[in-house]
Amino acid sequence: MVVDDQSHDHTGDIARQLAAQHPKGAHLTVETAQDRPAGWIGKMWAVHTGLQVAEKHWPDARYRYLTDADIEHSRGNLRELVAKAESEQLHLVSLMVQLHCKNAWERLLIPAFVYFFQQLYPFPKINDPDSHVAGAAGGCMLVRTHMLKQAGGIEAIRGEIIDDCALGKAMKRRGKIWVGLTNSEHSIRPYAGLAGIWERVTRTAYTQLQYSPLLLLGSIIGLALVYLVPPLVTLTWPVHENTLAGGLAVSAWLTMLYTFQPTLRAYALAPAFGLVLPVAALLYLIMTVDSAWQHWQGIGRQWKGRTGAGCTDRALAAVQASWLPGTTMPEGNPVLQPATIREHDMPKVNRRA
Repeated sequence: MVVDDQSHDHTGDIARQLAAQHPKGAHLTVETAQDRPAGWIGKMWAVHTGLQVAEKHWPDARYRYLTDADIEHSRGNLRELVAKAESEQLHLVSLMVQLHCKNAWERLLIPAFVYFFQQLYPFPKINDPDSHVAGAAGGCMLVRTHMLKQAGGIEAIRGEIIDDCALGKAMKRRGKIWVGLTNSEHSIRPYAGLAGIWERVTRTAYTQLQYSPLLLLGSIIGLALVYLVPPLVTLTWPVHENTLAGGLAVSAWLTMLYTFQPTLRAYALAPAFGLVLPVAALLYLIMTVDSAWQHWQGIGRQWKGRTGAGCTDRALAAVQASWLPGTTMPEGNPVLQPATIREHDMPKVNRRA
């Protein structure tokens, strides 16, 4: 099933044409989503729409398979996911697909993105039932139907920008989950140079830091100390002539290079690409700061030409606590209700922007 969330690039029309002309087109259902309600992220509304239709057609299905439209799947992958879920009694099985990595900017930044993602969400910790770390990879997810319902369905994470990891957390509260890497499933959507990757990262980076200036500062210091200082001290060794500092810096850089090798092999890149990891780290540091800056400039973000991405109750609460004293949130649980800003508070928003 393909859900057309009123896309402007005619994806829905192409899918309908495919369903009409392909010999097995009867297997494809194309559903058009209604207007997105307030408080819903676009992708979550599309997934919710698809699950509602699936519930009508296949109410007894034990699993739901959630995937992005730009993923190229290998034959047999779904069977393997179901087998793993059944044999290990997993509530959620997901695979981090191989991202598009062909042009120069992609080769510089995409392997580093995967490398940093696994540091934020260590897969062994996610897969450990005794660990509180949870996450998932949204491009390829198999979820048990009844456990998804018990978790509140997609509505429970309707405002989450990092929706896959939010779903992983919700499912791990109820049982075991598993995530892994694969080179058999591929994202076929290329990034539009540096700008395309920049937009992807700035959309979620400050959200990952929970809109916290302290976490932002800690991330800046951490990235600088771990990934920027070692090569800087190494390259300036002839200037400072400090043997201890130079030796420690070289050791740190070599360790960085060594730990990056598995990711480089997964993307069929030469080991020497590890030498430019500090450059990628610097760019990601700047992107993270830019993500915070764009958040401070206004509420919500733009994604695929649509405004309001990230305009969640939690984001509004964080903004209100930091620079909009006197604005109001609805009574009760703010995660379950749409947030509001009173009309006479809008001048504060405009002045801050």
